[in-house]
Amino acid sequence: MSPDVPGSGSGADRVQQPTGFEGGRLLVVAFEGWNDAGEAATGAARLLAERLGLVEIAAVDPELYFDYQFTRPTIESAPDGTRRLSWPGAAILGPSGEPRPDDDDEVVTGPGADRLHVLLGAEPARTWKGFAAELIDAALTADIEGIVLLGAMLADAPHTRPLSVFASSENPEVRAALGVDRSTYEGPVGILSVIADQAERVGIPTVSLWASVPHYVHNAPSPKAVLALLGKVEELTGLSIPRGSLEDEAKAWESSVDALAADDEEMAGYITQLEQARDAVDAPEASGEAIAQEFERYLRRRGDQPGGGPWRPRDGG
Repeated sequence: MSPDVPGSGSGADRVQQPTGFEGGRLLVVAFEGWNDAGEAATGAARLLAERLGLVEIAAVDPELYFDYQFTRPTIESAPDGTRRLSWPGAAILGPSGEPRPDDDDEVVTGPGADRLHVLLGAEPARTWKGFAAELIDAALTADIEGIVLLGAMLADAPHTRPLSVFASSENPEVRAALGVDRSTYEGPVGILSVIADQAERVGIPTVSLWASVPHYVHNAPSPKAVLALLGKVEELTGLSIPRGSLEDEAKAWESSVDALAADDEEMAGYITQLEQARDAVDAPEASGEAIAQEFERYLRRRGDQPGGGPWRPRDGG
């Protein structure tokens, strides 16, 4: 891929605004780092890529975009015992062309499943405009018709309740077709917002999905948040995504947090307060505007450090 201006790819003149995301050639996007509390976004994207048997079709040159003192390469042992370096980067994964077994109950099915693409990577340290331009150009070349951006944020969300997913789009046609909102958030953004902006500029419609991850268990991956994101993807696209062992992992995760709270009276009391607040938002009389305001409050509290610090009760406001 080359960091040219987006739109130079072969698919640029074929991008259309679909009335919905069902059945289109979609790209699901997730990045490690600032946008990925509880590793929920990348966890959902990786599960999709594995279930679909996707292979790399385009990748960025990491030397152009990453600071290795910030996002360090890792060393890994291969099955044959050799040790190799794995460098941070970003790649678009697409269908391999190999037929999938008809009796495989772990395969993603539904409209557009055989055309689904996934973009996975680490958030870059520099040259964000060029990074986004390069990836969007590759998406155009792959004739991508819509982009689903996955994110996860630390929030005042109780682990004992279903984890909410806020869906939004800057595209009026997408909002009308999918029944999602337009975000009113103002503040620091991650690479997902840059990708979305570049995509909309060249005519690829986007929708952003953000899962709320309990901030008091930020150190551990959150399979429950992965489940929430996958459920929202299914709702918007019509896909059917096998969960495998994920539901059991989510129950085990919730039980482990229950055990942690049982040994911490202050934490248990704080979780009870969060449950009461969440139940009020979920009540039938709660308006859509109130729920959206709650999400915006989550975003603003996240501030510049979505990874958060040790759990602690937070003041209201």
